[in-house]
Amino acid sequence: MAKFRKKKSGGQQAINTASLPDIVFMLLFFFMVTTTMKEVSLKVLNRAPEATELTKLERKSLVTYIYVGVPLKQYQGRYGTNPRIQLNDAFATVDDIQSYIVQERESMKEQDRPLMTVSIKADHESPMGDITDIKQALRKAQALRINYSARQVEKLKY
Repeated sequence: MAKFRKKKSGGQQAINTASLPDIVFMLLFFFMVTTTMKEVSLKVLNRAPEATELTKLERKSLVTYIYVGVPLKQYQGRYGTNPRIQLNDAFATVDDIQSYIVQERESMKEQDRPLMTVSIKADHESPMGDITDIKQALRKAQALRINYSARQVEKLKY
């Protein structure tokens, strides 16, 4: 007659790792799809002015940015210490703004073009004359929706 032996418990069973590569790949794919890359490397000093009454922009994909400020230390030897305009990743002049706006407008969908907003991100010490020149160039380019970027500060209560 055969003898049946009771197996001794040898500890816990090993975890099945067959689906682990699938899970890792799925997570990797998820993060690749959902993250956004930094679009512009700032070359100008940008300390936003303070404001109490702010509203958020609804569709940031329709916003085009113009940066104004003093060039960062590594660019001051080449561009000086006067405030400069930055469009995308390059320094520009007021004359370049019209072609920049046309180019940005052309890259948008036809139905979104009237909703295009230009956001001026100017350093709080930028001269108002530069901002006025930018506004005049935007007016010539028919970019009439302008936003001024600022940071929130507590409202004073009396």
